[in-house]
Amino acid sequence: MSEKKYKLLQGNEACVEGALAAGMRFFAGYPITPSTEIAEISAQKLPQLGGKFIQMEDELASMAAIIGGSLAGLKSMTATSGPGFSLMQENIGYAAITEIPCVIVNVQRGGPSTGLPTSPAQGEIMQAKWGTHGDHPVVALTPNSVQETYEYAIEAFNIAEKYRTPVILLMDETVGHMREKLQFKDPSEIKVVNRKKPTCKPEEYVAYKPDEDMIPPMASFGEGYRYHVTGLTHDETGFPTNNNEISGKLVQRIVDKVEKNIDDITFYEEYKMDDAEIVIVAFGGVSRAAKSAVDNMRNNNIKVGMFRPITIWPFLEKQISAVSEKAKEIYVAEMNLGQYFLEVDRVAGKNCPVKKINKITGELITPKEITDAVMGGRE
Repeated sequence: MSEKKYKLLQGNEACVEGALAAGMRFFAGYPITPSTEIAEISAQKLPQLGGKFIQMEDELASMAAIIGGSLAGLKSMTATSGPGFSLMQENIGYAAITEIPCVIVNVQRGGPSTGLPTSPAQGEIMQAKWGTHGDHPVVALTPNSVQETYEYAIEAFNIAEKYRTPVILLMDETVGHMREKLQFKDPSEIKVVNRKKPTCKPEEYVAYKPDEDMIPPMASFGEGYRYHVTGLTHDETGFPTNNNEISGKLVQRIVDKVEKNIDDITFYEEYKMDDAEIVIVAFGGVSRAAKSAVDNMRNNNIKVGMFRPITIWPFLEKQISAVSEKAKEIYVAEMNLGQYFLEVDRVAGKNCPVKKINKITGELITPKEITDAVMGGRE
């Protein structure tokens, strides 16, 4: 595209456009509200680009399929919502320990169980971090607009490929189903990261021997590099080991390669924070209501600002701590009963009061509800 291209799209549609721009060429999934459009559009567009789409029998198989697709060399993605996200957790852990890059889109809806299939929620914040067992790397990004969904779908693939790890694009129904203008980027403007490939001879390849950056080069199946892949703790050859020291080093490394590079994957927005005495922490669809609430209160000469984490995991501890050192109060607004609040309070609570604004009715928190909560706290 030589000129800027604009289109009116849903968030779910923008997710596919971003994924394709990043190089996605394989999608496996099972339709589930409110993410189904991602599968539908992938099915339509991937064959046009030489890619592959498979509708799987369930979400367990969907996650397994994109692991296989990625091992075979294709940038791979699946999409789901709450119940399906639960079913994917075992294989997300498998992708983490085997260091297989892939992207999982979770368009959150009301829960638990089947819950409210067509209503927005943000109930998988902690599940995104701890849904699979054991210590493991987690990257989760949360856009709040159609434009950001497009851009952070690209970023999710880049992070997955660079760090050889599964990445979660943690949307909510509000963002997935809203329609807004999307400005497509020219391909020359898009930074696309591809996984690091081995430069040695096939017979010299040690599949899980990391470079100095803690990330091993990754050969694709079928390229002549033979290696073993297992969900058991393994040595650098990829074969299982019960050696405690080797096992501990493996888990520590796969966590450290993300946590120690947090600055490279840190994204956030600060809105009217320069002189803010009261700070609203909000993300995803709720952050749009929070921004309106900030504007309303500013019109009444109340010094309010918003801090919006886009990187939900790893937790932005450094930024939240800095916010709490200047603020007199922090409010965490989220469509759950206080999941992200727990992390904010852990870091910020020693510096200032941290309070909750929650809603679990399947409706977006409104600007008035945020304003009323903040004003009520001032009485």
